[in-house]
Amino acid sequence: MSSPLRIDLLTREFPPHVYGGAGVHVAELSAVLRPHADVRVRCFDGPRPDAAGVTGYEEPATLSGANASLRTLGVDLAMADDVAGADVVHSHTWYANMAGHLGGLLHGVPHLVTAHSLEPLRPWKAEQLGGGYAVSSWAERTAYLGASGIVAVSAGMRADILRCYPELDPERVHVVHNGIDLDGWVRPSDEEIARVAVDHGIDPARPAVVFVGRITRQKGLPDFLRAAARLPREVQVILCAGAPDTPEIMAEVRSLVDDLRQARGGTAAGVVWIEEMLPRPELCAVLAASTVFACPSVYEPLGIVNLEAMAVGLPVVATATGGIPEVVDDGVTGVLVPLEQADDGTGTPLDRERWVSDLAAALTAVVDDPQRAATMGAAGRRRAEEHFAWTAIAERTMDVYRSVLARP
Repeated sequence: MSSPLRIDLLTREFPPHVYGGAGVHVAELSAVLRPHADVRVRCFDGPRPDAAGVTGYEEPATLSGANASLRTLGVDLAMADDVAGADVVHSHTWYANMAGHLGGLLHGVPHLVTAHSLEPLRPWKAEQLGGGYAVSSWAERTAYLGASGIVAVSAGMRADILRCYPELDPERVHVVHNGIDLDGWVRPSDEEIARVAVDHGIDPARPAVVFVGRITRQKGLPDFLRAAARLPREVQVILCAGAPDTPEIMAEVRSLVDDLRQARGGTAAGVVWIEEMLPRPELCAVLAASTVFACPSVYEPLGIVNLEAMAVGLPVVATATGGIPEVVDDGVTGVLVPLEQADDGTGTPLDRERWVSDLAAALTAVVDDPQRAATMGAAGRRRAEEHFAWTAIAERTMDVYRSVLARP
């Protein structure tokens, strides 16, 4: 009997240090692949002594104080050396892409990349990384052009990859959607919803619009807050938002939240801002205490947050951009709001006033019709179950591994 394939997954994020959708993806993917393969996870943020098959790396002490991009490459070098013996090296995000690229070259094994985002389409990261953005862009480009295969998390992302890197062979770019842990994202009991709502100052008897995401340009939070100012005053605005990219965007968001509260009459104005990252059961309760989920992103390869909200039974009002239309079925599981965007990589709305107005109108229409909202929410749960279960995604991922191993 032949030995199972050994797959080394390389990632910046892995529990308990998860900051965004890519970290969620790798945690879930590693779990569902284990019945099919010998899976080794290599990640940042130090050792994970209690996690079998997981090796965590510290940044090299010699690079302490260096630009973040150089510290990242320092970790990548250690990872690249350690993947000896793998059949396939599979990296996630630019943070680990160079580890996969160098490891593949060093040990003569295929390197597969999953594209969760693209550096050319996130130029605002220059605000955060300075010259490090040029380094991250170089690392991503080098890894993509040298990869044996690339997984795009949506058809929209695949189109973006081929547009940003036209030298790539389209046959090497595969679409495998993100998945959702259906057992982990469910509507809690009414008692649990009420308890968590009270703890956070949410009134479960009032309609509410909820946003979940990092405070970064791509998530569109400032424009969501401008749209929220146009919602009926009885509608609560719940923000599960933290981890700002820069002090500047944090200051902008704080100012908009203050303005919204002031316009609504002060601190008891139905504007709830939760800055810490909530445990999943608590976040499920916050979602379930709401009426509609808002995803105002200007760039979103797929949008795991939309799947999470749908799994809990919420309708989604989202931007019709990137991979979002592959998740949200317009008029069935939610509402897609068109957005005309600059094609310079920033995703900037060409008519911000119209965008804000259209977003506010779509959110208002859903919260004003509770029966329609409930029907959409139930349809969203069914769609998550039928199209985004991790078991099927594991099989599709294994098919991609076999295809890259079969190539000459």
